[in-house]
Amino acid sequence: MATINFESELRRAGANATSGWGRFAFLAQRHVLGTVGLTIMVLFVCTALFADLISRYDPLSVDSAHRLAPPSALHWFGTDSFGRDVWSRIIHGARISLAVGIGSTTLGATLGVIVGLTSGYLSGWVDLLFQRVTDILQSLPLLVLALVMTAALGPSLPNVILAIAIPLIPTVARVIRANTLALREQPFVEAAKSIGMSEMRIALRHVLPNTIAPLIVLATAQLGSTILTEASLSFLGLGIPEPYPSWGRMLSESAAEYVRTAPWLVIFPGIAISLAVFGTNLFGDALRDILDPRQRG
Repeated sequence: MATINFESELRRAGANATSGWGRFAFLAQRHVLGTVGLTIMVLFVCTALFADLISRYDPLSVDSAHRLAPPSALHWFGTDSFGRDVWSRIIHGARISLAVGIGSTTLGATLGVIVGLTSGYLSGWVDLLFQRVTDILQSLPLLVLALVMTAALGPSLPNVILAIAIPLIPTVARVIRANTLALREQPFVEAAKSIGMSEMRIALRHVLPNTIAPLIVLATAQLGSTILTEASLSFLGLGIPEPYPSWGRMLSESAAEYVRTAPWLVIFPGIAISLAVFGTNLFGDALRDILDPRQRG
């Protein structure tokens, strides 16, 4: 285990560590791609929050008089086969993607922390039992397990969040377990035991806070994969049901039939998915470089 004093490191590197904005500006300059990723993520979050103000039309409104209209001043991204405005549907689809991404990542990370912390700290038969269960879950690819669960539970927003969160548990649990196994041998844990602190209090108050940094890095990296998984489920017809706009379902409805006659129906949802995944991956890589001691030279 390595302990890093970020304040002293930033001062040695020439940053203004006395100012929060100075630290942020210094890190932004050192990690340009991470700044680009953070900017993309902030844009998507703002788009989702203010979708009603940004969109020009009701995303569910059907206008048969303007079916398959190409991009124009009236419809920036064109319209689909029902005359619905593609721009408005992509804007409101950001809400679905972020809700699924953040919801499933938060749920999966929370359950993974509980399993990993319990398994690593208690060890013994508890560790053996939990690790065999995580082995079973991790043997199946994320998308395959999510497909099985959504097929069993049915297509809905809560079911999709649950179906994507469950496959995330083994990955988070293994990272937290590895850190917990190293931390439980540290002197501060032995000192806490010597003064009579309970095992649960030691685990929650002293061990858990020291696993937050790798957890943040892992959760940020997993956010992009959850958004992509939701789009894949919707593309296969097992994600968010109609009439709610979903980027994956927008691709599914238009990819086969209209890819030649109305390519904007495929291009713009595809760009939205790519940017969301690209931004989260860039930001996750930058966070790993900043927070992971092993990445420092």
